[in-house]
Amino acid sequence: MFGRIGIQELLVIFVIVLIIFGPKNLPDLGKTMGKTIKNFKDSINGKDTEEPKNQINKEVETKKEEDE
Repeated sequence: MFGRIGIQELLVIFVIVLIIFGPKNLPDLGKTMGKTIKNFKDSINGKDTEEPKNQINKEVETKKEEDE
């Protein structure tokens, strides 16, 4: 019953997502979903993917500078 998703179903899902999130947010949504799936797979395989605190602090500082 749910085993096969055809082109028509994928198009309907894509249109609904486009309406809900808008075209400007789709790249960020895809990026976030990709990171989520990657982290999930890494956690299942036992890989530690946590970033060091220094790297996170650097990213926060860079983001603050961009916002100013």
